[in-house]
Amino acid sequence: MNSQPVNRRTFLTKATAATAVGLTIPHINFGAQPKADEKTVGHGSHRYRVVPNWGVLDAGKNPVNDCHEMVEDAKGRLILLTNETKNNVIIYDKSGKLLETWGTTYPGAHGLTLANEGGEQFLFICDNNRHQVIKTDLKGKELLKIDYPKETGKYDYPTQFTPTETAINPANGDIYIADGYGLNYITQYDAKGKYIRHWGGKGSENGQFDCCHGILVDTRNKANPTLLITDRRHNCLKRFTLDGKYLSTIALPGSYICRPVLHGDMIYGAVFRSTSDAYPNSGYIQILDKNDKVVSTPGGSAPVYKDGKLEEQRKDTSFTGFMHPHDVLVDGDENVYVPQWASQKTYPVKLQRVS
Repeated sequence: MNSQPVNRRTFLTKATAATAVGLTIPHINFGAQPKADEKTVGHGSHRYRVVPNWGVLDAGKNPVNDCHEMVEDAKGRLILLTNETKNNVIIYDKSGKLLETWGTTYPGAHGLTLANEGGEQFLFICDNNRHQVIKTDLKGKELLKIDYPKETGKYDYPTQFTPTETAINPANGDIYIADGYGLNYITQYDAKGKYIRHWGGKGSENGQFDCCHGILVDTRNKANPTLLITDRRHNCLKRFTLDGKYLSTIALPGSYICRPVLHGDMIYGAVFRSTSDAYPNSGYIQILDKNDKVVSTPGGSAPVYKDGKLEEQRKDTSFTGFMHPHDVLVDGDENVYVPQWASQKTYPVKLQRVS
């Protein structure tokens, strides 16, 4: 008998197959179910409840400022990046227990990407104040620094470069940097930091951006991976080839999405606000299926498509659990962790999946 634990994805796959042939599936409890008076957020098959006080630490010892992004390493540790220089990197276990902290030299810590290389894992940190991208090991040792891309001929001085995110091609280690708060170019480097090419710039054309805030190597099509890049002020994601050729746009009307995050066949993204949001407590999460259709919006209005087009989304004002979501991390049990910007120095929010 197989005694391995059953995770949500495995169970749902088996349950679907068994139902098709008329078998009875025993009830398996994936976690505490919401009580009658607990509010759930999300829609359809992606609904969640807030886990109270997850990850709250002693702010005197381990403070945060803006909690910008999170990733999960191979050991299942959750790595949070904050621009609080007392501890730029805070590492949790999934219960919210503090495991480790490091980093005091990243005053503009913003983007955090985890990469695999030769059986090891590394972090890429975008620092707005240092105007650099820094590669580190998981203990914080700096291994590579990428300064402003003067090779492009587009930058006159270093501070024009204000990178917001990186993406790493798992096939060859190529580094893609999104200059979302700078001149809005995407710059591609090889794994050692040698310049390859650039494209984009600020504008409204298909191949341009107005805040290319986030970037992802989308590997769902193994034979033809692509880049998915946020065009935040144009409320959309844009798809490109790996060498920078524009392919298509995913319109997300009303939503200022920060970065696309791949988990299984789904794309998740934090929306720090919508066009109709009023400060404070704005924002929500968007979840897109393998066909790039929004299927659930935790903290926001239900996704509605009319004539194949998504109607404008907005915050669900009955839910006050978010203050400017900036990123999402989805764990193996499909729970969602939400670090937030301008959230009064609060720790990330954990959403436990209930359906």
